[in-house]
Amino acid sequence: MELRDFGKRSGFRIPRVNLGPMRLPADFDEAAALIRKSIDAGMVYIDASRGYEDCELKLARALKDGYREKVILSTKWSPWGMPIEKNDDTSADCVRRRMDEQMKRLDVDYLDFYQIWSINSREQFNQVTRRGGMLDGIRRAMDEGLVGHAGFTTHDEPESLVSYLPEADWCEIILFPYNLLQTRYAPAIAAAHRLGIGTLVMNPVGGGRLAEPSPVLARLAEEIGAASVPDLAVRYIMSNPNVDTILTGVGKAADISDSIASVEAGPFSGEQIRRIQAYLAEVSDGASRLCTGCEYCLPCPAGIHIPEIMACVQDDRHWGFTASARKRYLRQTIRADACTECGVCEEKCTQKLAIREDMAYARRRFGE
Repeated sequence: MELRDFGKRSGFRIPRVNLGPMRLPADFDEAAALIRKSIDAGMVYIDASRGYEDCELKLARALKDGYREKVILSTKWSPWGMPIEKNDDTSADCVRRRMDEQMKRLDVDYLDFYQIWSINSREQFNQVTRRGGMLDGIRRAMDEGLVGHAGFTTHDEPESLVSYLPEADWCEIILFPYNLLQTRYAPAIAAAHRLGIGTLVMNPVGGGRLAEPSPVLARLAEEIGAASVPDLAVRYIMSNPNVDTILTGVGKAADISDSIASVEAGPFSGEQIRRIQAYLAEVSDGASRLCTGCEYCLPCPAGIHIPEIMACVQDDRHWGFTASARKRYLRQTIRADACTECGVCEEKCTQKLAIREDMAYARRRFGE
């Protein structure tokens, strides 16, 4: 695969698609073989985490026999992402303890990158960058030759994130959420790119959501000339020049070959991008009239979490994600069949939506 600069700060060059080992097979031997297959195919950057179940242990097995030397290895942790002990905090000493444990789990003596996992607010950014905070612990490990580079991952609001990016002169890479149906991080990705920070995208097919059959998106993929909806999703991200690479989850060999094929098919033309955006805007306009998730309708006298049910209806009715919508609906403790049609929610709804009708729709569509 073709390589490009991983931002301007890290000094690395990487391919456009790399390995996110969150969804590896349960069997260790099968997982190790798949990791090696990914590396052999050119996915040289690996983004691990203490929070991805046993992925670090599976990587330890896969990175034997010279494979460690072939990759750029990164892992991450934070006390709010996955506390290991009750007294875990954002101190330098605590992150160093966790880092030492992770290196043992990975069975390595050096990490190319260590990331602070999920900085999701200005407050958390201040906590980790204060004197004696996590950043100092990572810098100490860098001084000792245990870690090469630092970065962080985020789900913070884009506007908040952009406000403190200029202060993150220590940060060499950032992992962002961004996909075909969630593009609001584009300005933050662009801001990071302008600063020379390497930009990675997680869940390019929406954590598998965009691999689910959707007649709505299948029509768009066919019109644009994409091989499939996942191909459409990957190539859409790759058409953003501010994105350096995507991380693809790998559960089977086809996940590797399909992702690489999409990247090598190249970005969409400007005309194709405009058509994609217009099509999605048209569908989203209808979806946005369903529910904004403001929660003014709560509390429901019957205990229903109305916005959650409405979101399931939206995904089914507008996007055609029926299977995942039903699955989320059935996870609700109190479902739409508890609705007494009292109408209190509709009186409080800022969008003046016919919530009772949508509760009836959910009962019919998703009922057991």
